[in-house]
Order: sequence, then C-alpha cells, then structure tokens
Amino acid sequence: MATQPLRDNRYADAAGRGYNIFRSWPLWFQGLLAALVLFFGWEVYAAPPWKLGGPPPPQGIDFLATDGTVIAHRGPKSAVPIDAEELPEHVRQAFLAIEDRRFYEHGGIDFRGLARATVTNLKAGGVVQGGSTITQQYVKNAFLTQDRTFVRKGKEMLLADWAEMWMSKNEILSRYLELCYFGEGQYGLVAAAHHYFDRTPSELTLGQAALLAGMVKAPSRLSPIDNREASFERMRVVLGAMAYAGFITEEQAEEEPDPKVTPGAEDDEGPSGTWFVDWLMPQLPEDFSGSVQTTLEPDAQARAERVVRNARLGGAEVALIAMRPNGAIAAMVGGKKWTPEAFNRATTAKRQPGSTFKLFDYFAAIREGATADTLIEDGPIDIDGWQPKNAYSGYYGQIPLSRAFAISSNTAAIRVAQDVGADEVIDTARDLGVESEIPENLSMALGTANLTLKELAAAYAAFALGKYPVEPYGLAEEAATPWRSLDAKREWAPMLKLLYGAANSGTGRAAVIDGQPTFGKTGTTQEGRDALFVGFAGNMVTAVWVGRDDNKPIPGNHGGGNPAQIWKQFMSGVKLEPLQLPLKINQIKRPAPRRTMSAEDADMSTIEIGDMNEGDIDIIVPEGIPDLPEGFGDMPSSAGAEDLEPEVPQADMQVPATPPQGQPAAPPENGPGPAPE
Repeated sequence: MATQPLRDNRYADAAGRGYNIFRSWPLWFQGLLAALVLFFGWEVYAAPPWKLGGPPPPQGIDFLATDGTVIAHRGPKSAVPIDAEELPEHVRQAFLAIEDRRFYEHGGIDFRGLARATVTNLKAGGVVQGGSTITQQYVKNAFLTQDRTFVRKGKEMLLADWAEMWMSKNEILSRYLELCYFGEGQYGLVAAAHHYFDRTPSELTLGQAALLAGMVKAPSRLSPIDNREASFERMRVVLGAMAYAGFITEEQAEEEPDPKVTPGAEDDEGPSGTWFVDWLMPQLPEDFSGSVQTTLEPDAQARAERVVRNARLGGAEVALIAMRPNGAIAAMVGGKKWTPEAFNRATTAKRQPGSTFKLFDYFAAIREGATADTLIEDGPIDIDGWQPKNAYSGYYGQIPLSRAFAISSNTAAIRVAQDVGADEVIDTARDLGVESEIPENLSMALGTANLTLKELAAAYAAFALGKYPVEPYGLAEEAATPWRSLDAKREWAPMLKLLYGAANSGTGRAAVIDGQPTFGKTGTTQEGRDALFVGFAGNMVTAVWVGRDDNKPIPGNHGGGNPAQIWKQFMSGVKLEPLQLPLKINQIKRPAPRRTMSAEDADMSTIEIGDMNEGDIDIIVPEGIPDLPEGFGDMPSSAGAEDLEPEVPQADMQVPATPPQGQPAAPPENGPGPAPE
C-alpha cells in the first residue's frame, strides 16, 4: 500500500516532462502537431477503420411484428454484398472504363485525372467531366452526404486516401458496386441487374453491363424503362470508353446489340400489415433507417384480412381496426384492397358514427350522477320542427337508461343529451380522446359528427381498460398510460352494463361471441350510408365500418348486419384473455324467442348493479327479451333506410336547449324490441 503514491507521482512526473518538451517546441510546430492530431481524430470519427470495407449499411425500414417477423419494408432495399474479383471481367471493366480508368494505378485521388477534368471544364465553361475516383465515390456514398459543396468535396478527398490506407483495391471496388444507385429505388449491382434484366451480375452481357455502368452518372434520367433512347446512347459511350481503354475492340463496341430490358419480379411488400405501415411511416423521422418494433400481431392481422376478403360487400367498402385496451394496435385493414395510393378508412376517413356516438351521451349522464336504472322518456319529441324518430315503431315511455341504450332509442338519447347539456357530451367525447369537430347542438347526440374509426375504437377501449383517454399507438416504444381512472362502481360498472345489454340483448346480438362476454354498440346513419359495430370481448377492442366512399345510400346496410358479422368472425379467431372488470358475469342467458310478449315484460330494470358491493357485481340477463326481428343479422336486399335509422339534421342546424314536451305513443301490442340498427 505504501508504494502506490510513489507510482502516481512517477506518472505525474512523466506527464509533466512531456508537457515541458511540447512547450519547448516552436509554436508553428505545436500548431501543426495539434492540427494533425485533430485531423486524425476527425478521420477516425468520419470513417471508422472498423467500418471501412464492412458490409453495406441497411437501407430503408423493416417493420417488425410483435413476434419479430418483418411485416413490411419501406424505402430502398438493402444492398447485397459483392466480391468484385468474382465478377466477369467485362462487368468490372465497364465501370472502370467510364468511372475511373486508372483505378489500380493511383491512390485515393487521381491528380492527373483531376487536372484533366479541371482544364476540360474550364474550356467548356461548365462541369462536363468529373474527376472523382471510384474511391472518392465510395466514401461519399458510405460516409458523406450528396451535397454539391466544396466542403463535402474536401472531406471526400481527405477520406479517400484514408480509405486506401485500410482497404484493398478489390474491397473498394466491391463496396462501390454495392452502394451505387441505379434508379427505380435500386441500390447495388445485384438489385439493378435483377430489376432491369432479371439476372445476376455474373450473367450480365457486355451490353447490359455497359448500360448499367452508364446509369451511375444520372440514374433517373438514364433509366432504360423511362428513357430508353438516352439510356442506350449512354451505353454506347461506355462501350467506346471500354474500347479506348483497351478492354474490348472497337468492332466489339460497334457490334454489341442494344440489350432487351426484361424487369424481374419484385419482392412482395411483406406478408401483411401494409395499411398499418402506411399509417406509421409519417410518425418516423425522415432519415430513419433500420428496424422498428411495432404492436401489430401477425395472427390478428391475417385474421382481419381474411375476414374482410371473404365478406360479400358488393360495391361497399370496409374498414377494421383492432387494439388492445391500452391502445396497442393489433390489426388494421383500411379497405377491401391495399395499393400504395389506397385511402385508409380506418385512420383517415371521417364518417358519421350513428348510434355508436351514444356512448358519449350516456357516459356524460353517468358522470353527472345517473345510473343504468335511471328512467328516461322514450316518446315523441319536437325540437323546432325537427322530429327525430326511432328505428322501430312505437315508443316504450319511461324506461331505464340500460334499456334505452340496448334498443338504441333515438328519442331517449336526445333527452339524455338535453338533460346533461350538449357541451357536457362534447366534453365527455374530448375526455375520451375524440379530437374531430363535433356540432354544438343536440343533433350530435345521434352521431352527426364526423369521426375516424380509430377515434371510436379508442373511446370504447376506455371501458375495457378502466382508464382514459386511451391513445392508439403502433410503435412499441410510444405506449402512453391513460391518466384518468373510471370510478369502478359509479362509472365503469354502469357503462359495462349498458354495453353488455346493447350487444347481448339489443341491436348488436349478431356480434356476440362464445368464450368471452361481449360488450359493444351498433351504429347506422341515414339510408345506410354508414354502418358500424364497435365493442370489445376479452382484451381486444375492435371497430368495424361498412359504407361507400362516395357516400351513396346502401339499402339494408345496418350496424347489426355485416359490421356485426365481420366483428364476430374476426373476434372469434383471435387470442383473447379475460379482463379484470368491476363485475362478474356468472350467468349469461340467451333471450327466449317469445315474440308475443309486451314491452313491459321485456323490461330490463331487473338487472341490478347500483346496490352491490364494488368488485362483486353480477349481471344476469333475464329471459324474455324480445327476439331478433326477422332476418336480423343478414344484409336485407330490399329494406329501405327509413326502416333502419331516422333522418338527422345537418351538423350546423341550431336546436333549442329545451324541446317541447310530447306525449308518448303506446307501444305496439308485441312491443317494438330492438331495431335492426
């Protein structure tokens, strides 16, 4: 232990002597030495020796699913490694002749060639000849930008000699051929040979090799696909250069025919997930490359695509988005067919949500103190001449909120929104994550706002998670935790009761799956222009929309039809795990098909939640709920829109705060039951 201070002092003395020696040198020598050290450090930083000669860097972006598989690739394809020594002689010589004929005779910089190019350019009054060596082009492509500046050119020249110190000529030529850009998104000789001629570099003919070598100067302008004449003219220049260099004879150069362009088949975009990846791309930095982990689940995505593909929709379009309760998107289908220019109806299209918007009406009321058993009037209503109707005949009169929500009473929804106030409904929607514009009148209670399917799915996810707002995300690293919690007894359980009743005893019965309790709501807009089902079962929240892009009516289109069926088919085949809900569904009884019962017999007020202890709430659906109407769950061929959803006013219609009171009409003898919404 006693020797340690002595050793430290010895090191300090040596450092002091070295510094004194440095100080004794002339200042100009000190500055030169410091500049050399800085220059060496910059070269190591700009082009690390351990990266020189390494494999081609990754190009573009690989999007990874949750299991690590690649779901899609965007951007240029990564170059394939090449060994220049193994290429046919005429392939190497084509590039050497036109780009750097003296490649094997000079270092990183060809001073003779640089002087020749300078004189030629001065005589021409512009840049007509380049003086860059293949080594310079390699370091530019590998380590620098493509900026045409003197600073970049200076860096290029400095790094060229640095590369020659660490790499052989064959390594430099190989890396150069791997990084060259040949237009059409093709990087590297392997990709270019396949793209333009459907063959490997070793199979290229003299003319094909000359054509590709000529493209390096201006890849887009000299593409044989877009500018055949200019491409072949440039090929003749390359052949002439090869003859001048002695690589081939003049007769060979003249007799070589123009090659036939036969593009090879391109790789598929990926097994699935293209709608999803198109949505993610704008969220990444412009200069990002490499791999990115996403939330997409391959099995769920494949199931969604298969279900959509098998749906018989005629001229209608479809969209589906599925996410876990925390917002992690598991599957996304933006339409019947994906193309690079396709419109994503799951994330971009804004359509009227119909009665799925009633989630916000009723949650606003429950936040203000209402319960699932609070009574609301289902009866005629007249608001400044606007008389919204239900999708079924007759009225129930005084009914609980749970029943009004299940049968999707429009008159009850209007009164719910009136009681709490339109502003409160809008605030509720905002709290649940809706950002789209919402009309500030009572018509919005029936879904006259234009929302995205993604917004709706996220809003419904709050009642699967018990927290809000849920923010949908597709990049695994961007998960956000909702900061507000639902009150388990006062808010969460009553809303679950409403959503369970709507799916199992109301308009959404065609969506009910086996194995997990189903919660959800249907929605249909005027004349069947939009039909939706949004809901969750287990730990998956899914929203489905069916409609036309031109917004034309679709007779018979309703949320309990194709959307509910697509939802069920999808949810029946994905991995679901039980949710930790503030209630227990110990018994689920399917309604008995007693079509002669009265509306009073179908009263759902026997479902009790409010008086039970938190975390110990049972839902027992009573027998005797009216059965589905004839043909419910199918796409009727002749039903008109007036049978499905009442007409609603335009978003800018002004509605008074307090509507005139109307007397409820007596319900039909057999009770209206849930309408095919």
